[in-house]
Amino acid sequence: MAGRSLDRTRSELTEFLIHHRSKLTPADVGLPSTGRRRTPGLRREELATLAGVGLTWYTWFEQGRDINVSESFVLRVSKALKLDDAECCHLFLLAHRRPPPVEAYQWQEIPPLVQRLMDDMPRPAYVMNLRWDVIAWNAAADALLGFSDREPGERNMMRLLFADPALRRRLPDWRQDAARLLAQFRCDLAAAPEDPAMQELIEALAKLAPDFRRWWEQPNHEAYRYGIGTLIDADSVTQTYEHTTLLVDEHRHLRMVVYFPSSASLG
Repeated sequence: MAGRSLDRTRSELTEFLIHHRSKLTPADVGLPSTGRRRTPGLRREELATLAGVGLTWYTWFEQGRDINVSESFVLRVSKALKLDDAECCHLFLLAHRRPPPVEAYQWQEIPPLVQRLMDDMPRPAYVMNLRWDVIAWNAAADALLGFSDREPGERNMMRLLFADPALRRRLPDWRQDAARLLAQFRCDLAAAPEDPAMQELIEALAKLAPDFRRWWEQPNHEAYRYGIGTLIDADSVTQTYEHTTLLVDEHRHLRMVVYFPSSASLG
């Protein structure tokens, strides 16, 4: 049974590589066109050159032979094939290698239907990546937190929470909110502890915000939270919120945070 399963995986690996190689043209990867080709897509030797790997080794890999390739080899091939994160992870699994670490800092666009879903919501909603950069939002969230008035680099929930005095003045329960959101952020860091962009954000906040620096060095045991609990809105009314999170893209670690008026506010 194990042998048949391995043979099937090797066959899937071959089909996967040939399929994605056939989708690329020389123009897609900056190579000159050499006229008509017998088969569509890049040749094996072109892909091997782009990936910076040996032609023989790549050929054996594509054929599903029993060879031992490194994670670096698979990642080079993945980049040469222009795979997205989900496809890259799939290639690693087919090659029986552990997927590469996630990249926390990604400004990619969300699918149009996800934006339409948020736009149809009367409640504040926004999408964050693993680094807590806000990459999309609806009108209600913009009215509440003013994302469109900020530069892209400032649309980060940790930065807003700890380094924006104007927002801090609108948070009556700032200490509790900040502690709980920081506890969740620390949890998310475990998915990419060595990510350079994540570390850059932590270092910048440690310089900008003494509270962040002190709490980061002395971890607390607060409950986790993805959203701000109490906020004074534009009409000077104090609103209390509950939150839910929806997974937008598992491989890119994108999640949507939706704010609901709490039962206490409604009562």
